[in-house]
Amino acid sequence: MDVLTPQQRKHNMSRIRGRDTKPEMLLRRHIHATGLRFRLHASGLPGRPDLVFPRYHAAILVHGCFWHGHDCPLFKLPSTRPEFWSAKISGNRDRDRRTIAALETSGWRVMVVWECGLKGPARMPLAEVIDLCATFVRGEVPYAELRGSWPRAREAANSYE
Repeated sequence: MDVLTPQQRKHNMSRIRGRDTKPEMLLRRHIHATGLRFRLHASGLPGRPDLVFPRYHAAILVHGCFWHGHDCPLFKLPSTRPEFWSAKISGNRDRDRRTIAALETSGWRVMVVWECGLKGPARMPLAEVIDLCATFVRGEVPYAELRGSWPRAREAANSYE
């Protein structure tokens, strides 16, 4: 049972932003400090990636674990209206796959930074996250993911070794 009325829930949900989120802002601030320059939400690219580095032909997508259905402890399917949420999150995942495929087909290198890599008990040290992102942008790896240090979740670090 939801503790909020439908009107309160609708109001809360309408306030959730799709851009300029806290994880995105944190990443932007620190990547900019490394000297890398980027474009924000490039409308000419599939999926409007959060950070676009035209000079390096690289894009970074910052995904929230809930909205993109990440397999980590930060994601929990709501118990109210599970059919709706399951379909919604499944649709988001499908769109993410199509977006990444379209970017790669267009010649862009893509990195996905998951929210759990930046916050929560299993977050990676911020300096390490920024270093991995900068290494990806300046490098030649076609695809990378960065997530929290849950078991099975060190792909980003392993892809550079």
